[in-house]
Amino acid sequence: MNYKIGLISLGCPKNLVDSEIILGSLKEAGFQLTAQHDQAHVLIVNTCAFIGHAKIEAVTAILEAARYKEEGQLKVLIVTGCMAERYKNEILTEIPEVDIVVGTGSIGEMTNIIKERLRKEESEKDTPGSLVQELYAAIPNDVDYLDATRLIADDKPYTYLKIAEGCSNHCTYCIIPSLRGDYRSRPMESIVKEAQSLASHGKSELILVAQDVTRYGTDIYGEKRLVPLVQALSALEGVKRIRLLYCYPELIDDALIEEMRANPKLCKYLDIPIQHISDRMLKMMGRRGTGEYIRTLLDKIRSRIPGVVLRTSLIAGFPGETEEDFQELCKFVEECHFEHLGAFAYSKEEGTAAYKMKGHLPKKVKELRRNMLMALQQKNVAQYNSSRMGKVYDTMVDGVAEDGIFYVGRSYAETPDIDPLIYFTSTEPLEKGMIVPVRILCAEEYDLIGQAELNG
Repeated sequence: MNYKIGLISLGCPKNLVDSEIILGSLKEAGFQLTAQHDQAHVLIVNTCAFIGHAKIEAVTAILEAARYKEEGQLKVLIVTGCMAERYKNEILTEIPEVDIVVGTGSIGEMTNIIKERLRKEESEKDTPGSLVQELYAAIPNDVDYLDATRLIADDKPYTYLKIAEGCSNHCTYCIIPSLRGDYRSRPMESIVKEAQSLASHGKSELILVAQDVTRYGTDIYGEKRLVPLVQALSALEGVKRIRLLYCYPELIDDALIEEMRANPKLCKYLDIPIQHISDRMLKMMGRRGTGEYIRTLLDKIRSRIPGVVLRTSLIAGFPGETEEDFQELCKFVEECHFEHLGAFAYSKEEGTAAYKMKGHLPKKVKELRRNMLMALQQKNVAQYNSSRMGKVYDTMVDGVAEDGIFYVGRSYAETPDIDPLIYFTSTEPLEKGMIVPVRILCAEEYDLIGQAELNG
């Protein structure tokens, strides 16, 4: 029987890369892939479980997928990713429709796991229901699976390139090290080889992703190698832009700052997950830096990289956060004028050190503080957008808007999927991946509207 396999990918860009690797491996193994989930004989749900909202989304997706056992052709339902690693036993116990749970350490074995299960399905087809649920859980300890061929089905001019797996920071609010293992860098040769392939398929903007890209190389080379990696990728034909997600403040050094200043292919854009500015909160969160260090670093970055764009993420309502701590954070947001900022109400996650801390705040307080931070950030955004009026930015064409009138694109200042977009018109037809000068004319809350100036 020619089995059809479908996949539902949830969560962050790093998860998306894993999904594309799974699909690539399945295609190479000869399986037929389908985007029509009601036609799939095997359906994989690649989950996220970082915070509560992600868990709810994952459970909903699993239950919706399970419907196809009654309404479609589904024979095997597989759950993988972070939620599968974190709640493997609970999934098998509480969602009996799930046939296989594959932990993060076994993602590279997905093709063999599916082959074996389908072999069993064939041999047991005369006695339906006799097959038991299966669990594949291995401790994540390598990155070899990232070398597999990815199947990238979209025609976007950008893509994500995972340069490391896992995390060794062990922040007290974060479950990632328990789910993905310690930080493990990919060899540079492996990354460059994949980048060459991606560029040859029209991916002209490479977005380097890891839990902490600034740590790249420290485990396998004994020193930071992010700058040499960026330089090697910049030399590749077809690569127009390189973008970094995410840079922890304590590992941003002068070499990286200088490379960002001098390298025209490296976007002058830094996503620095700071989380807080109060020394007391930073210590309780397990962060290594201090508020003074963060402020000094930001000043240095802005003084040395003209036009740099900074994004950060903040946690509101961490256990023990006092009104004084929060007011210090508010003042910081007002003074530092981040171009992009995301604030999140603290999510109490079992398995983390913060889960057992004293001083957990009521949900209403956490949500209120989060909303107050975002209200302050709206003022920053309005000021930033106002400063861009009339200026011209090299803008990558991502596609055409739904109305068919505007093109959609991004300058160096916007990262896909998380930042606002630039909508613009053009007197000449444009192709995806082109970089064209666009003059900003007005703003619509967060998004910008402009006009391409193709004749200078």
